[in-house]
Amino acid sequence: MHNFITYYLGTGIFGSLLSSLLPLLWILPYVLLCVWLELKVSAHMQDRLGPMRTGRWHGWAQPIADMLKLLQKEDVIPTAADKFLFVLAPILVFVGGYAAYAAIPFSPAFIGANLNVGIFYIIAVSAIVVIGILMAGWASNNKWSLLGAMRTAAQLVSYEIPASLAILAVVMVVGSLSLQDICDAQSGWLWNWMIFSKFPFMFITFFIYFVASLAEANRTPFDIPEAESELVAGYHTEYSGMRFAIFYLTEYSNMFVVSAIASILFFGGWNSPFGTFMSGPIWGVFWLLSKGMFFVFVQMWLRWTLPRFRVDQLMYLSWKVLTPFALVNIFAVGLWMVLRG
Repeated sequence: MHNFITYYLGTGIFGSLLSSLLPLLWILPYVLLCVWLELKVSAHMQDRLGPMRTGRWHGWAQPIADMLKLLQKEDVIPTAADKFLFVLAPILVFVGGYAAYAAIPFSPAFIGANLNVGIFYIIAVSAIVVIGILMAGWASNNKWSLLGAMRTAAQLVSYEIPASLAILAVVMVVGSLSLQDICDAQSGWLWNWMIFSKFPFMFITFFIYFVASLAEANRTPFDIPEAESELVAGYHTEYSGMRFAIFYLTEYSNMFVVSAIASILFFGGWNSPFGTFMSGPIWGVFWLLSKGMFFVFVQMWLRWTLPRFRVDQLMYLSWKVLTPFALVNIFAVGLWMVLRG
């Protein structure tokens, strides 16, 4: 198994720089596609057309028009804001979301850094997003922004626990923190995927992880940090132009990260569902992106289906439902492994 980046770009400073920019080739068109999909999915679920005029085919150019609009908007910084932290916050949020792509295996040969603690690295580096959001809320000198930021900290810290416990159950079964090893353990036909091979434990684990991942990505019914009907726009109320766009881009970027992790942990990652048929480095990219985009679609589907939780309901679900179930599930998985011997 050759590392695509090392093989083609080299190991020097220039190769490292190019490899660090490669995920942008996916993130930028992906975000534009997701903005368009969000508009069209929500429209069809509400029995309307959505954008149709900007772009001859179903308003395909609407996200491009929105991007150009944000690029041209005036960059406004409130007078009473802490200017240094205000400017730094969106950069920090983007860095936390972007760095997670380094350890995601897009195929057997295409991975930024094949870390033996890859899933642990992603959990750790994603925590930087919380710091950036808190920084944005505090630096804005706006009570709605600060309240949204504090809600974010409470939500993300709470839901990281059941998500991490669900991931731990998979790590126990595979015996490795490497995402490549987890993919390798599910090679073969689709019944070798974790979701099917260890039924019902892995199905429960997947459900816990997926619900927690919705909260991690601030998606409905867990969009308490923004809650436009309550907090104007939450932690990014005072942001405009490209600084606001960076927050927007990071949210969609995080949606794919949590979806890709779900695909890798439970649905074979880059493995083909047909065994060796339609498998290999190029097909691996296709399968991982397809599975990840399916879960991104499910997140959009849920956004336009479910109402938003109250803060007390959100905390109850994390601490009194998901976390106890995740702990019991880990015990059950460990007992099953001991009995299977």
